[in-house]
Amino acid sequence: MIDHSVPVPSSRRTNWAGNITFGAERLHTPASVAELQELVAAGTAVRALGTGHSFNTVADTRGTLISVAGLPRAVEIDSAARTATVSAGLRFGELTGTLHRSGFALHNLGSLPHISVAGACATGTHGSGVGNRALAGAVSALEMVTADGRIVSLERGDAGFAGAVVSLGALGVVTRLTLDLVPAFDVQQWVYEGLPAEQLLGRFDEVMSEAYSVSLFTGWHGGPVDQVWLKRRVEDDGPRTAPQRWHGATLAREPRHPVPGVAAGHCTQQHGVPGPWHARLPHFRLEFTPSNGEELQSEYFVARRDAVAAHEALDRIRHRFAPLLQIGEIRTVAADDLWLSPAQGRDSVAFHFTWVPDTEAVTPVLGAIEEALAPFGARPHWGKVFTTEPGTLRELYGHYADFERLTERFDPAGTFRNDFLAHHFPRP
Repeated sequence: MIDHSVPVPSSRRTNWAGNITFGAERLHTPASVAELQELVAAGTAVRALGTGHSFNTVADTRGTLISVAGLPRAVEIDSAARTATVSAGLRFGELTGTLHRSGFALHNLGSLPHISVAGACATGTHGSGVGNRALAGAVSALEMVTADGRIVSLERGDAGFAGAVVSLGALGVVTRLTLDLVPAFDVQQWVYEGLPAEQLLGRFDEVMSEAYSVSLFTGWHGGPVDQVWLKRRVEDDGPRTAPQRWHGATLAREPRHPVPGVAAGHCTQQHGVPGPWHARLPHFRLEFTPSNGEELQSEYFVARRDAVAAHEALDRIRHRFAPLLQIGEIRTVAADDLWLSPAQGRDSVAFHFTWVPDTEAVTPVLGAIEEALAPFGARPHWGKVFTTEPGTLRELYGHYADFERLTERFDPAGTFRNDFLAHHFPRP
C-alpha cells in the first residue's frame, strides 16, 4: 500500500469553522478503494472526513482520519433509470454542471455547493421547499467499506438502507452514492425585504409555498423579517416578472447577502435573471468562499404544523439569543423515511442560527432555545452545535433503537465510534 497520509500540524487540524480541533495526528487520503480497504481493516478507530463543514465533533477521532477526496472521481449517469452514481468525495458544485450538461438535475441543493455529497447526506443536510426532501432523500443506493475492509452495497428497499443513508459515519466509509435525478430546469431568484411579522405568522403556509424554494432571513429583532429569498422554477411559459410589493414586503433594488452589511458578490444571481438550477438554488457561488468560517451554526426541525407556535416561542426569548446572532434562516423540508433524518416522518420547518464564533457564549443560549422548542419535539441538525441530551434524542427518533442495532450489526467492535457517537448513542 502506498502511504498517502500526511502529518496534520496542530495549527491546521480544524474543521472549516475552526471551532473543532481534530484529534488525529495524521490524515490519510487513499487514492483507491483498495487502499481505503486496507486502511480501514488495519484501524481500530476510524472516521471519514468530508469537506469539514460540520460544526461539532461528528467527524473527529483520535485514531485514523480518512479523507475520500482522493478516490477516483466518477459521475456515471443512467439516463433510462434517471440516476447518477457518484464518488463520495465529490462536492455538489463539482457534480452539478456535469448533470446539467446531460439534461438532468438533483431535486434540490443546500445553501453551499462547497460541501461533499457523502458528508451532506450522512448528516441530513437539506435545501428548502414545500415538497423538497433533504439531500439524502435522493439517495437510492450506496457503497461503503465496513470495519473488516469489505465493500458492502445497499439499495433502497434493502433491510437497513433507511438507517444507512443518514448514518453519521457510524457504519463504514461511504465510497459511492446513487442519486435520483429529475430533468434539468431553470430558476429565477428574487429577494424581498421587510416582510411584516403578522403576514408571516398569519399566512405562513402561503408564504412558504410561494416558490420552489423559500428562505426567510431574520435577525430576530422583533420587527419584520429582514429578507425573503424566492427561487422559482422557470416553467414552459417562460420567465416571470416579480411585483414590487409582495405580502407587504418590498422587492430589493440591489443584490443582497443574507447577513446584513456583507457585500453580495459571493451570492448567486438575483433580480429574476433566469439561470440553471445549480446556479440559483444554492445561496452562494462555488467559485467564492461564502465566508471566512468565523461562525457557529445550529438548526432545529419541528413539524410544519407547529411552525407558527414554534416561531412565537422563539420570539418570546429572542432577547436571550439575538445579541449572539449573525443571522437566522427559516426553511421548509419535506418528510422522508430515513431513520436519522431530522425530517423523518413529518413535513418540517427548520429554524437555523448562524452565531458569532464564541462557543462559551453560545452554548447556554442553545439550552434556552432547546427548552423553548421542546414542546414541539425539535430535532437538532446532526452536523451543527446543539446540547440536546441522548435520552431526549431517543424519544425524538422512532428508529433510534433500530439505528443502534444497525451499528452493532455493521460495526460490532466499534471501529467507527468516536466521542460524538459514544455520547449520543451510548452502548452498555
